[in-house]
Amino acid sequence: MTILDIDLTQASPVERIRYLMARLRQPEIGCPWDQKQDFKSIAPFTIEEAYEVADTIARDDFAHLKEELGDLFFQVVFYGQMAEEQGYFNFDEVMQELENKLVRRHPHVFPAGTLESKIHSGQQIEEHTIKARWEAIKHQEKAEKKQLGESLLDTVPGGMAPVKRAHKIQSVVAKKGFDWQDPELVMDKLEEEILELAFEVRACAPVAKIADELGDLMFCCVNLARHYKLDPDMVMIQANHKFEKRFRLLEKSLKDQSISLDDASLGQMEQEWQKAKQYDE
Repeated sequence: MTILDIDLTQASPVERIRYLMARLRQPEIGCPWDQKQDFKSIAPFTIEEAYEVADTIARDDFAHLKEELGDLFFQVVFYGQMAEEQGYFNFDEVMQELENKLVRRHPHVFPAGTLESKIHSGQQIEEHTIKARWEAIKHQEKAEKKQLGESLLDTVPGGMAPVKRAHKIQSVVAKKGFDWQDPELVMDKLEEEILELAFEVRACAPVAKIADELGDLMFCCVNLARHYKLDPDMVMIQANHKFEKRFRLLEKSLKDQSISLDDASLGQMEQEWQKAKQYDE
């Protein structure tokens, strides 16, 4: 029996979406676009959908979060359907693997290693102990699957978005003590990187050298965000929104004066920008 054989009148919402996905992929009578997709072609859409979820949360747009979460979940359904077609695994196995892993990594909630088991009231443990156990269990899992590699950094996925990967690299090495102990020290390093970049820019250094110093500066900015327990991606999303909001105000003000962006001078745009900043603060 496949998902196409289910009784839709008795199906759960998840089953109905899985049925929908199977219909889209069905040969001859499905959707041509969905039929030709594969794991690699869908992966970029998954990343995009994840960012759209993050963007909606950053804007506190909870009215649309439901829709964006649905789009992201559909990516999982898509992969599950393709995997089942090729005999790799099926959707239920994905869910079972997830359940097993989460139960295994939360012994402070599921003491017997089963979803049914519970702790007794008053048995809660400290958060730092929970985190330490979580990391130890993850390390053991990777060791059993031979996923540790020769370097500590082999545990960091190479396909992560650059800023996210920088944050992950720093977090991984920090757990081994390779880290600044105080955000002030990170700030000192940040100021040092700014001076090094400024020197190269003013010396008209080759673009490759500028890129190298700029990379060091950006890596250090991610480090500072990490020390304040900030997600650098979310920080950047919020910065983008702030710029966009102010620039839209600038555009509107110029339009109210019958001045187009093409005709506005830099001085006029700067003046309106400062007004927008005051309005936004």
